[in-house]
Amino acid sequence: MGTLTYDSRVTVSFDDRILAHLQAVIWAKLRRGEAFPFTWTDPMRSGLGRTSIWLSPNVTLTFEYFGGRQPRLNPAWVEALTKAANSPGGLTMVPEPEPPT
Repeated sequence: MGTLTYDSRVTVSFDDRILAHLQAVIWAKLRRGEAFPFTWTDPMRSGLGRTSIWLSPNVTLTFEYFGGRQPRLNPAWVEALTKAANSPGGLTMVPEPEPPT
């Protein structure tokens, strides 16, 4: 499990593979100077089922991975996550589609 830390105040754990896909999408948007919301559910934390943050190029983000290897990215999943990030509701976790063959 890797972690995403937002503004040194919010830390959330994701599987390394999920975190790598999120990082690809988030960095692409922030490189273009785009701010957007990111919402996820965390059923493991007592009393907190859903969290939303506002991502912008001015806020510090840290991606920390448990494993030493970069997970292979599924371009179809990056595209689906990017589509969600570009929507009015912002980035949310969407199921991983089958990778292109």
